[in-house]
Amino acid sequence: MIHPWHEVSPTADGLELPRGFRAVIEIPKGSSNKYELDKGSGLLKLDRVLASAVYYPANYGFIPQTLAEDDDPLDVLVYCTEEIPPLTLCNARAVGMMTMVDQGKPDHKIIAVLAEDPVYSEFQKLSDFPRHLMRMLRRFFEDYKQLEGKTVEVDEIMPAEAAHAIVDDALTRYFQSRRTGRLSGLRT
Repeated sequence: MIHPWHEVSPTADGLELPRGFRAVIEIPKGSSNKYELDKGSGLLKLDRVLASAVYYPANYGFIPQTLAEDDDPLDVLVYCTEEIPPLTLCNARAVGMMTMVDQGKPDHKIIAVLAEDPVYSEFQKLSDFPRHLMRMLRRFFEDYKQLEGKTVEVDEIMPAEAAHAIVDDALTRYFQSRRTGRLSGLRT
């Protein structure tokens, strides 16, 4: 079995990093289960069932071979007309970014569209989305931990260019950390 964080290339067919990339889905849209990558094994684990009456507004996962500032792979929300099952690889294109502060650390969420989706693939920037979808996204992240007694701060949603810089930074951070042996789950 391959490790989806370390052994899957972030490069997507026909897309150039950092604008486009491969994503690994952890949570299908519409789910109230919070799955996340077990860094050591590469399997998905059920972290929790969301305590609030909310569900993920988009397919949620990560970009392989990235390391975000919270020491996890870089998060990505992939908008698509369908639910994407967990541990599915898909080609995505960044259209924006949302940053949260969670437990004192920046937690960037790349907003992307599925490259092969007949509807969302036409969206090039955030202004192509119905405004209500971005309001739902922001509200989800403001509310989803509230009944657990945790609060998060959600910053403004930024354009694709901000997302590209964060993806680039997370790719660089991953490779620097990998060279120095500071990543869990790597086979030696």
